[in-house]
Amino acid sequence: MNTVINVPSSLDDQGIEKVLEQLATVPADAPVLIDARHARWGTPYGLTAMLTIGQARATKASFSGPESEDVASYWARTGFYRHAEGIFTLAGHVPKGRTAGESEVLLEITPVAHSEDVHNVVARIQHKAQTILQNLHIDSKATMGFAMTLSEACQNIIEHAGTGGWVAVQVYEWRKRLGRRVVVIAVCDAGQGFRRSLETTQGRRLGDRWDDGAALEEAVLRGVSRFTDKGRGQGLAGIRRYVGRWDGKLTVRSGTARLSIIPTWDDDVPLTKSLPAFPGAQMQIVIPERLTR
Repeated sequence: MNTVINVPSSLDDQGIEKVLEQLATVPADAPVLIDARHARWGTPYGLTAMLTIGQARATKASFSGPESEDVASYWARTGFYRHAEGIFTLAGHVPKGRTAGESEVLLEITPVAHSEDVHNVVARIQHKAQTILQNLHIDSKATMGFAMTLSEACQNIIEHAGTGGWVAVQVYEWRKRLGRRVVVIAVCDAGQGFRRSLETTQGRRLGDRWDDGAALEEAVLRGVSRFTDKGRGQGLAGIRRYVGRWDGKLTVRSGTARLSIIPTWDDDVPLTKSLPAFPGAQMQIVIPERLTR
């Protein structure tokens, strides 16, 4: 018999945590039905993380999508259903087959497993990045940095995850927290995570203090890499600098911890531990619209 996991009305970073809290008490090989019938919104992070949850289940989970035709249609346009049909057993309302439609403000959910996938993602977004940033009143000179940030976020999957992941980019109005438009990059995988990736080089040094939170601090704040080559570990440092330059927010979750670089407009906490376990690493980058005088 399926255990029913209820998806909240907003499938965003906080909504995913509510899903993970329910899954924490269910064995990984137990049958579950993830019930999103009453969902009214889904962010790039929420949708890519949901695919990652399905990817991590030992037994294929069932998934029931939004009953609202508008919401289901939007999720279909992001490419969610196209990928979900290979990960979940789809139940309930499934929107009619539609191709994922790109626009000037959307990179639909795209799998990342190899270096060429990263090159393709960057190539697809680069020609529209300038328009995206102009819409947010951000200097067009920031276009190259935006493409590099997207590339480094995806490259993290290739170098550290040990498995494939997902990336999505969208611009929308963030009414809930900010009241203006943002561009959001979400990159999620169900791989080994930062703790296991850095275990051999950092675990012994930190001893009893070594946990998922410490691993995130080493990787995100100190630029530590499991590779010993000089210059390694600078990808996340570059992302952090770019996000900080534009008063953005960077959140990285791995295992049982989440670390955030917090801008002036947000009241999140820098480090949260003892969260429900989630395999791999999940990253969300939020760059807000610049206010014009």
